Amino acid sequence: MASSSVSNPTISTLFLGDKIRQNQNSKNGIIYNPIFKSHKIPRCAVDMPHGGNAPTFPRIKVWDPYKRLGISPYASEEEIWSARNFLLEQYAGHERSEESIEAAFERLLMASFQHRKKTKINLKSRLKKKVEESPPWIKNLLNFVELPAVEVIFRRLFLFAFMGGWSIMNSSEGGPAFQVAVSLAACIYFLNEKTKSLARAFVIGLGALATGWICGSIFVPMIPTVLIHPTWTLELLTSLVAYVFLFLACTFLK
Repeated sequence: MASSSVSNPTISTLFLGDKIRQNQNSKNGIIYNPIFKSHKIPRCAVDMPHGGNAPTFPRIKVWDPYKRLGISPYASEEEIWSARNFLLEQYAGHERSEESIEAAFERLLMASFQHRKKTKINLKSRLKKKVEESPPWIKNLLNFVELPAVEVIFRRLFLFAFMGGWSIMNSSEGGPAFQVAVSLAACIYFLNEKTKSLARAFVIGLGALATGWICGSIFVPMIPTVLIHPTWTLELLTSLVAYVFLFLACTFLK
């Protein structure tokens, strides 16, 4: 046995070391078995595919954002959003594919925003040019007109539409005198807020009411009776026309 150990020192030394470790572990109550000795092999990130098992977007390097998203150059914003959401869902998990899709989408969205902004500026410049080229009497007339915020327009439109509906609902009980009075008071109030002059607001409000009532008295009888509800009187229809004039006066006049 001694001669075998000397003749093969590598094997004997290996088993001798294992024997010593086995004796030491047996004293500590630990059973050692060299057969189940595990060796962990380090894994490199290069060995893993980018994005795991997620599919790769085939048009990552396509420069044209429309071709990258697979849509027409005349596609609407809704179609652009749909293509973006579809591709992100299809290639979810692959980082480079998602970045490429988002980059093309952002380019198209920014181009669409700039086009809308440019169109809006061109429209304003065209309107301004038309006003400058218009006759003097039109310029003087436009000096008395302003365009308020959309919220203001809708609030006042709702108010006078409510007055018109209220007048129609109460047409069988009596005339719309009370609703007309409330509408006139509201018109004067709104005009006073803008002009800061109660007298001017009162004059404009009464003028709008008188103009609307006269126009209604002239044009309402021209409407065929087939188109008018049997219970709707001339006074009711004239008051509806007056509500329109009161709305226009308190909303768009300076």
